[in-house]
Amino acid sequence: MRIGVLTGGGDCPGLNAVIRAVVRKGAGVHGHEFVGYRDGWRGPLEDDTMPLGVPEVRGILPRGGTILGSSRTNPFAVDGGPERILANLREAGVDGLIAIGGEDTLGAASRLHGEHGVAVIGVPKTIDNDLAATDYTFGFDTAVNIAMEAIDRLHTTADSHHRVLIVEVMGRHAGWIAFHAGLSGGANVILIPERRFDVQQVCELVGRRFASRFAPIVVVAEGAEPVGGMPVPEAGPRDAFGHVRLGGVGHWLEGEIERRTGKEARATVLGHVQRGGTPTAFDRVLATRFGLHAVDAAEAGRWGSMTALRGTEIELVELTAATAELKTVPPRLYEEAEVFFG
Repeated sequence: MRIGVLTGGGDCPGLNAVIRAVVRKGAGVHGHEFVGYRDGWRGPLEDDTMPLGVPEVRGILPRGGTILGSSRTNPFAVDGGPERILANLREAGVDGLIAIGGEDTLGAASRLHGEHGVAVIGVPKTIDNDLAATDYTFGFDTAVNIAMEAIDRLHTTADSHHRVLIVEVMGRHAGWIAFHAGLSGGANVILIPERRFDVQQVCELVGRRFASRFAPIVVVAEGAEPVGGMPVPEAGPRDAFGHVRLGGVGHWLEGEIERRTGKEARATVLGHVQRGGTPTAFDRVLATRFGLHAVDAAEAGRWGSMTALRGTEIELVELTAATAELKTVPPRLYEEAEVFFG
C-alpha cells in the first residue's frame, strides 16, 4: 500500500518517534510505501507532500517537534475540504492515512472516515493527556518533567526572596499537567480547570506556608478559573476549530495575592517550553509502540480505529472514541493532594 502520514494540532515531544516507527515497520516488515503530508490537514488539502522513507526518519527519535510540520487546519472549515482531500489522495495513489493528533485532528479524521469514506488510522497525541480512550498520551510525561524541574528551581529563589512564586502550565480543560507537576514538585497550591478556586482560600494557604518560614509555590493550569470568574478582556481571534488562546491567570493571581496578602508575588508562564525539546524515555517508548501498532492496523485493514494504551497493552479502539469524552482529573485524586497544600 501507499500510506500517507500527517501530524496535526500543537506539536509535542514524541511525534517523530511515531513517524519513525510507522515507516521503519511499515516499509521494513510490510513493504509499504509512505508519503509525508506537511502541516496537518493542510497537506492533503493542498497536496503538499514530502518523501517519507527510511532515510528520512533516521536520527529523529530524540528530536522534539515533528519533521512533517503541523497546523490547526480544519478541513471542514474549508469549502469543499473533504472532497479535495479525497481527490488528492486518489490522484496520489494513497490508499489510506495515519493521522497523529489530538481531539481536533482526530475529530476531523473520524468525520472524514465516517462521512466521506477516507481510510484513516488515528494515533492519539495531546500534551494535556485529556483523551479518555487512552490511559496516557505521549508528550505528557515530558511536559510534566519540564514543569517539575521548573518548580524545583523556583523553590530556592522563592525561599531566598520570601516571595510567592506562581507557575502557570498548560491545561485548557483538564489539569493533568498541573496536578502531576505540582504534586511531584512539592507545590503548596494546585489549581486546575476541573474545580473553580476561591482566591481568598488560596491567600490563606499562602499565609500558612509563610508561617512555616518557607515561601509558597502555586501551580495553576491555564484554564483554571476563580469563583465568580476572572475579569479579562474579550478574547481575541479563534483558531479553525473555534478555540481561543488561553493564558493570563498566573499574572492575574500575582496581582490578587499581592493585593490581598501584602506579600510580593511573581508569575512564571512556562508556555511552549513544555512542548519543546527531547522527549523522555517513557514518551519515546509509548510513541514508538503507538506507531508500530498503527501501521499494523493499516496492514490489517482496521481503518477507522485508533491506538490506545490500556494498562501496559496497546489496543485498537474506534476512532469515534477519541473525542467522545474528555478525561479530567477526578475529585478523589485532587483531594489526595490537598494534604500538602499550605
